Parts: sequence; C-alpha cells; structure tokens
Amino acid sequence: MQKKYEALSEQVTLTRTLMARSVIYKYLNRTNLICYSELSRLLGCEAFVKHENHNPTGSFKIRGALNFFHHMSREELEAGILVATRGNHGLAMAWAGQWFHVPCTVVVPEDNNPEINRIIESYGAELIVHGEDFYDAQSYCEELVDSAGYYYVQQGNEPEILNGLATMGLEILEDLPQVDVIICPIGGGAGCASLLKTVRAVNPAVEIIGVEPQNAPSFYESWKKGEIVTLDDAHTVADGLAARSVFHLPYVILKNTISDVVLLTEDEILEGIKMALTATHNVAEAAGAVSLMAAYKIRDRLAGKRVVMIMSGGNLKMDNLRKAIGC
Repeated sequence: MQKKYEALSEQVTLTRTLMARSVIYKYLNRTNLICYSELSRLLGCEAFVKHENHNPTGSFKIRGALNFFHHMSREELEAGILVATRGNHGLAMAWAGQWFHVPCTVVVPEDNNPEINRIIESYGAELIVHGEDFYDAQSYCEELVDSAGYYYVQQGNEPEILNGLATMGLEILEDLPQVDVIICPIGGGAGCASLLKTVRAVNPAVEIIGVEPQNAPSFYESWKKGEIVTLDDAHTVADGLAARSVFHLPYVILKNTISDVVLLTEDEILEGIKMALTATHNVAEAAGAVSLMAAYKIRDRLAGKRVVMIMSGGNLKMDNLRKAIGC
C-alpha cells in the first residue's frame, strides 16, 4: 500500500501543475493575494491572504475538479462519477461536471448543510443523503460502485486533483516570490500536500505549516506516530476539516516534509471567523478561517516574515457565523 502511494506521489509534479494551469484557466480566474494592514499589525508580520473563497464554488476544490475531469477518459466520464462529501468537494465536482457534461452523483451525510445540498442539486447533480458522517457516506459510495459501475472519485488520492489544486501555489509564488511561510488548513490533506509539492519544487526554504482542529487532529496524530491513524470521532465546527483519517497520498507527501502543524480549539476556530470578517472584510467558513487564527496563535514565530494564509473556502454556515459574532 505504501509503495503504491509513493509511486502516485511522483505523479504530482511542478510540470503537471503547469499543465493543469492551462486547463483550469479556461474556466477560472486567478484568485487574489492581498496584504492586509490591519492583519499585518495584529500578527506582527507582512500578512497576506490567498482568497480561494473567491472561486466560483466558494473554495479551492474547483481547481482540482476541473483538472480531474480533463484527464478522465470518455468511457469513464460516460459511466458517471460518484463522490462523497461534506460540501466543497461535492460542489466542485458538480459544478465542473456541468462543463464537461458528465453525470455526477454526490453522497452527503444526514446532518449536511441543507444550503450546500441545495446548491449541489442546482448544478445538476443527483444528491443522495446517507449516514451519520463523511465516512458513512464514503462507505456507501464503495457499495454503489460495486452495484452501479460509477467511477468513484477518492478526492485526496487522485494525482490530477492534486495537480489542479497546486495551481494556487504557482499563483502565490508569482505574486510573492519572497514568501517565507504559507499556512494551510488540513482536512483530508490534498490541499496542503499539493501546495507543498509545488512551492518546495521552486523554493525549498518556504515553511509550510498545516492547521487542524484539536477535535479532529487526524494528520497530526498520524504525523507524530509515523503511520496513518483513524480517529474514533472528528466532530468540529470546521466541518470541512472533520476528517477521521487523512488520505494516503497526501500523507505520503507531507509526512517527512511539512514544517509544523498547529492545532486549534473550537473557540479559536470561531474566533478565526470573526478575525476574517473584521481584518479582511471577508466571509470565511470555519475551515477557511483557521489559517488566520493559527497565524495569530504562533505570531511570535512569524514576526517580520512574509506570511501567506490560505483562506480555503467561504461557504459559512449561518449557525457558525452567529456563534462567531456572539448573536
């Protein structure tokens, strides 16, 4: 198993990411990298935010979805694709599926955000609600593959998804060549792993720091133990990071190369949402705001450096917004 994913990791390269950029720019614009004076003052560094929340589906995931569809064979696409999701991955695959005229079935857990469900269906995807959490939805997908013949997209283990996601790293390096530190959320691990692969290929000195909820530290625990750990529970307000286990491919990429991982409490995650609103005037979902709060938590380490925080998504639950602003 380990050797399989080590081989797959060799397919996530700077060259393939450059090729992916030519694909996704047919559909997407570059996202902004903005230096905020208030955030810089608060953190004591040159603070930049990479606004992946400005993408059409509200997150960085659309980059990977478009590149994935581009590399699928016609036979695979005609069979239809199947995904399990808490939100952003399903939104991205359904949106991209419209452009490529591919039937898309999205399986979500029972407590999924109803607004996310509605938007997925508005993109033309079939929505199936099943199970208590993402992992129940994922198991159901595996059953459907056996019975219906779909192509099941395991988002974190698809090299061309990672090559698409890595295009955000290219944009950061072009806009801020002298970046010192990049802080990125970790859920299943694909976004952080793809970013690291691209950035380190150009500048090995850049620090890549991951962020996870203290309630869902699946990568952190795996990183410390030296093997993939599956948590019994991963309930967190940052549902985009509620991963009981990291995907194998990102783990192989990150395990010996990531600089550090910051863990945040639930209160700190909510404070990050508020910080995004007040310091950048942006709505960030809980998973998208953790980079800002992590930077604040380790601000002494960042003093005087050029720091990029990935605002990975903006699909904020209204309940989380109310909790964050105290009303």
